[in-house]
Amino acid sequence: MNANIEAINAKVKQESSFLKKVMSEIEKVIVGQKYLIERLLIGVLADGHILIESVPGLAKTLSVNTLSRLINTKFQRLQFTPDILPADLLGTLIYNPKTGEFTIKKGPLFTNIVLADEINRAPAKVQSALLEAMQEKQITIGDTTFKLEEPFLVFATQNPIEQEGTYPLSEAQVDRFMLKIKITYPKVDEELQILNRMAVINKKIEISPVINPEDITRVRGVVNEVYIDDKIKKYIVEIVHATRKPEDYNMKDLSALIRYGASPRATINLTLAAKAYAFMQGRGYVIPQDVKDIGMDVLRHRIIESYEAKAEEKTSEDIVARILQEVKVP
Repeated sequence: MNANIEAINAKVKQESSFLKKVMSEIEKVIVGQKYLIERLLIGVLADGHILIESVPGLAKTLSVNTLSRLINTKFQRLQFTPDILPADLLGTLIYNPKTGEFTIKKGPLFTNIVLADEINRAPAKVQSALLEAMQEKQITIGDTTFKLEEPFLVFATQNPIEQEGTYPLSEAQVDRFMLKIKITYPKVDEELQILNRMAVINKKIEISPVINPEDITRVRGVVNEVYIDDKIKKYIVEIVHATRKPEDYNMKDLSALIRYGASPRATINLTLAAKAYAFMQGRGYVIPQDVKDIGMDVLRHRIIESYEAKAEEKTSEDIVARILQEVKVP
């Protein structure tokens, strides 16, 4: 087993070398935001959709746009608005009166990387139009189903729900996202760098593609090989189980704060994200700290708080932080 891990380690170090090039190119455009960029790369490596939340102006859209330019593949930016329709995303059937037949016009969702900008400004029927594409990697128009090309990733941005003119995402929609990440304001020195770099009219920064779809497929195969011990697998399962029955882990006080815990999809996504995170660290094996470091991003959007939690001003993040602290590390 040790020999196998050493072989995987060597392969990971070789295949992860491209990440330095990606980070170098992104840093030409984005100042700071290391947390955001790392999580976007985890989405690419682990084949997971990502939901990004912050107030306007913190480079959510710019970061996704920049990453897409580094991947030599198809990209679509979709601006979600209250009057957008499902057909505006998926496509529709068009009737030809001369032939009496319907033809299919594919929508912009037929691409590789989708930036769903301000997704929570669209109503539920439009948000739901993404569900089949995100889970099954296919789109159905009329009675015809089309498989989407790989990679297919949705990077969605949203402003906080309490802002005017937004619609909360349904639980089914939110659960399709591997990670939900929250972005905060930059530090003073970072904001000074932003000012010096970007406070120029019509400034264009040139960046070059670093990877292509074939590279992503190959690297994902290596991520799959990253070793995860049975004890860490059990640790992941126990963390997710603790979101449903915290009383089993000496956290009885959390039971009244949780209305619904995380689904088995969370267990799968936490495992895949931990493997991708280990890959980014240049390791061919997962350690418990990898699970802790990525656990908040995988779980924060999958726990539904009770009315009692809201009355006590306890958030899902408070609950996840407590669970990650209390569940015994192997």
